[in-house]
Amino acid sequence: MSQNTISHLIHDRNARGHAQTGWLDSYHTFSFGSFYDPNRMGFRSLRVINDDRIAPGAGFPTHSHRDMEILTYVLEGAVEHKDSLGTGSVIRPGDAQIMSAGTGISHSEFNPSPTEPLHLLQIWILPDENELTPRYEQKTFPLEEKQGKLRLIAAKDGRDGAVIIHQDIDLYVSVLEDGDVVNYQVKPDRYAWLQVGRGIVNLNGEELRAGDGVQINGEEQLEISTKIGAEILLFDLA
Repeated sequence: MSQNTISHLIHDRNARGHAQTGWLDSYHTFSFGSFYDPNRMGFRSLRVINDDRIAPGAGFPTHSHRDMEILTYVLEGAVEHKDSLGTGSVIRPGDAQIMSAGTGISHSEFNPSPTEPLHLLQIWILPDENELTPRYEQKTFPLEEKQGKLRLIAAKDGRDGAVIIHQDIDLYVSVLEDGDVVNYQVKPDRYAWLQVGRGIVNLNGEELRAGDGVQINGEEQLEISTKIGAEILLFDLA
């Protein structure tokens, strides 16, 4: 983690935790599993951002969670989801998916393709209330709604068609091409986190690459652009 300005900190992609098995190649932005860094215990209500690549035909067998908001964001490929609520779905690029574990939920996630790799971000967010009723929600957001602009995909109030998340967070995504510029004003009483999913972006004059995260510690005007193409996630946090 390196300091850029008083108002934000860069979490370098090369300082992430790393775990690799025969079928999973995973990088951890925050402390997770065997990776522990006291300076990377999450940020505000964000607790986990895992950058996972899953081999064809492989995945996570059924396991359980509770009292966590779990978001799967697919960058490449598709993931087949099954859970104890009876949900069976396939999550693809362009989808926003949220699973509120609440009092307890079990699920599995697999790469259903026999040939294509799967690249996703697994995001865990602490809920604003424990012991909630488990729930699942998934929506598709067309590329044109995210191309060169910030599209809200998850929010506590579910406005603008976003999936509902049990926390005071607004999650925006954007797919950028050469010449695209998006701007965002972080309010004085708010925080933000920028995650670069794919490509290279420029944030207020600083180059960021896929896997980099930026912790924004209060009011700041953000200008994000790219010359080669990129996909970003921007969390506006209480």
